[in-house]
Amino acid sequence: MDNVSIRPILQKDNAAVARVIRGVLEDLGVPKVGTAYADKALDKMYENYNVPKATYFVVVHNGVIKGCAGIAQLENYEGKVCELQKMYFLEDVRGKGLGRKMMEVCIAKASEYGFQKCYIETMPYMKEAQNLYKKSGFVTLDAPMGNTGHYSCPVWMLREL
Repeated sequence: MDNVSIRPILQKDNAAVARVIRGVLEDLGVPKVGTAYADKALDKMYENYNVPKATYFVVVHNGVIKGCAGIAQLENYEGKVCELQKMYFLEDVRGKGLGRKMMEVCIAKASEYGFQKCYIETMPYMKEAQNLYKKSGFVTLDAPMGNTGHYSCPVWMLREL
């Protein structure tokens, strides 16, 4: 795709990012409770990732935010484990390699921060996302790590960095 960039989120991106995430979750029929949809952080992503060892990225295509993902310490977990968080793309840019590129950017940032493993949670029917994670080195776990509050996301995966 031409005219595409991946960059850290800016404060002015908050509303657009919240629209992208909620829109994708609605399109996919994800429960609004126990998932990222209900996270209070969605409306202030810039502020929530403006902390040490955390970065949130946006994909911009022709000046419009079309996707996003972030990396941060896994909540309620001791150790050098980060979580790949809230990775979503609008339908018109899916299947064009942006997920792989975003994953590379996030994993590179996680390594730069000194994390040793990367964790992710997802929904069972998000097969394309799971395939991307597996191709990127993630393996399925039998139980969750930490406590993200996303009790409606029963697929847990982990990758060594």
